[in-house]
Amino acid sequence: MTAPLLVPRVFRFDDVDAFRSSIRNLDVDFTPLARKISAEQIILSLPGCDLNYTQSFPRIVDAQLAPHTTAVGFTMDDGVPMRFNGAERDRDVIVLGGGGAFYTSVEETPRQYASVIFTPEIVDRGWPNPGLHFSIHEISQRAQDRLREVVRQVLLVTSEQVTIAEFATGASIKETLLAAIDNAFAEIVPAKWATRANTTRQFKVFNDARAILAGDVAHPIYSGELARQIGVSVRALHDAILRYRGVSLHRYLRLRRLWLVRRQLLAGAPSVKACALAYGFWHLSDFSRSYRSQFGEAPSETLAAARRPGVPRADPSSSRHES
Repeated sequence: MTAPLLVPRVFRFDDVDAFRSSIRNLDVDFTPLARKISAEQIILSLPGCDLNYTQSFPRIVDAQLAPHTTAVGFTMDDGVPMRFNGAERDRDVIVLGGGGAFYTSVEETPRQYASVIFTPEIVDRGWPNPGLHFSIHEISQRAQDRLREVVRQVLLVTSEQVTIAEFATGASIKETLLAAIDNAFAEIVPAKWATRANTTRQFKVFNDARAILAGDVAHPIYSGELARQIGVSVRALHDAILRYRGVSLHRYLRLRRLWLVRRQLLAGAPSVKACALAYGFWHLSDFSRSYRSQFGEAPSETLAAARRPGVPRADPSSSRHES
């Protein structure tokens, strides 16, 4: 009997409307910050874990880990720092999430990063205790370089294999990854910025606001009303949104609503006007200018393309992960 293949699966996207996260056990929702993209996901399934390599594109990401899993992540390149859970430092860091944990990130430029998602969760290796959201830790440059090198070698070797005894080789690769991660957590550098980044009070304000806005984003919500619903001052709400989104609440809401309009137009909305009004855009000429600036075409062009015979309509939920 031929041994099963142990090779990475590769997913490439050059269309933001077609992008769909293929990472298992991570529910991803995103808002694009670029018209054109060049994205790639490489996924290697091993016994008890998946190694994921992502070449990302400018976007805002909200993601939640599935129950009974552990996720570890780190960058594979150096560039403009991503804003991860309000922290803008991603050189010599590692992030950790337990089952059900949430994170938010703002990626202003294309970046490359890797994650390892373990199922079932890791409970016996002395790693930091996971919380309600992903935690971020500064590590030595040597530890980060080792993590990156291990990922590169694993993807290189497995991509060149024809057949592999999956269990024996896969288990060995997993053990090598675990050793590199163990080493990284053993070389955590105490840092005040990381302590502040891992606090939960301001994160709770942001997360409560995010949950409310996710349900009512198509309707005008004013800062005072939102602050009252959460039980904080407007200033506290403003600071939380600015920290975790990197932009004002007004700017983020407008960008998010533009993306929601686009998804409805791609699905064949009755009209541009009806869709724009439904998502709170009352000044239609201003809406059209903003839409063209963000997506490189007029909203009427998006709708016309969706209605052409033989052109498949986009799934309005296509920005979310599908297991």
